[in-house]
Amino acid sequence: MRTRPASGREELRTVRNMGSRTTKAGLEPVAGVVHVDSPTEQRNARTTDIDRMSTRDILSVVNAEDARVAGAVRAVLDEIADAVDHAVAALRGGGRVHYVGAGTSGRLAVLDAAELVPTYNVPADWFLAHHAGGERALRLPVENAEDDETAGAREIAESVQPGDFVLGLTASGRTPYVIGALKEAKRLGANTGLVSNNPSAAVPDEVDTSIVVDTGAEAIAGSTRMKAGTAQKMVLTAFSTATMVKLGRTYSNLMVSMLATNAKLRGRTLRILQEATGAGQQACDEALTAAGGDLKVALVHLLGGVSVDTASTALDHAGGHVRAALDEVRPRAS
Repeated sequence: MRTRPASGREELRTVRNMGSRTTKAGLEPVAGVVHVDSPTEQRNARTTDIDRMSTRDILSVVNAEDARVAGAVRAVLDEIADAVDHAVAALRGGGRVHYVGAGTSGRLAVLDAAELVPTYNVPADWFLAHHAGGERALRLPVENAEDDETAGAREIAESVQPGDFVLGLTASGRTPYVIGALKEAKRLGANTGLVSNNPSAAVPDEVDTSIVVDTGAEAIAGSTRMKAGTAQKMVLTAFSTATMVKLGRTYSNLMVSMLATNAKLRGRTLRILQEATGAGQQACDEALTAAGGDLKVALVHLLGGVSVDTASTALDHAGGHVRAALDEVRPRAS
């Protein structure tokens, strides 16, 4: 879904830029139109004939544009790393991470926050997503919701505490709802970050970490649900995954922060325990039972060769990191 322009004036500029005339060579821009500074709103020279293509060629040209996204994200890994460090510090300090977005960006943020609970067994309030227009706007457009800077500030004022980390997402880099939220978050003592796809947008002074993923013109001009949306999804996935790894919610590349509370989860937990330890099913089943269904405790118990109580204590000392807990118990065990 296309992100609405930040103002009526910007919308007028966009419409003017999209003016064109038909020639024997096809469509070409009308002379004298106003240039739009956001690359996502500009026409893509590689796709001007997309409406003449076969179905297969349409898919091919869209796929070729998508292939450019990973490189654009790779170029901002240092900035994403800064955001991860802010998030880890917030969560370790008892704070929370907030996503703020509108349209496509907001929907992707809601999705990322929702998926962290079942994937990493994190508390439901660790990652909070604030979407312009509320839940209704997840399915239907809510007119002018993203243009309300005051609403963004008000949303944040009701939930942010000093030390939290607030990450805004907006393809244009200017969405008032998001900018208002970030300004208020900074005023309240939170650290802030902004993910955008517009190198030309001014970064507010209240933003600590600016992550500008330059994905260029969309295959369909202005359709930021395409490359811009894909880039923001990639940034969110990398950001939240790295945050979970740094917080010890994995062991190696395995999801281990879970409790076996039903038959399905117990089966999955047993498979992970077997994979990580190389022990047989019976030994893993007994270890998991002794650990009260806590996979991390069972892991340290089996891999460290120590009692369940010792494994649990070591994990407490290590802040939940399995490898750090193993480093503590293995000298003791040997």
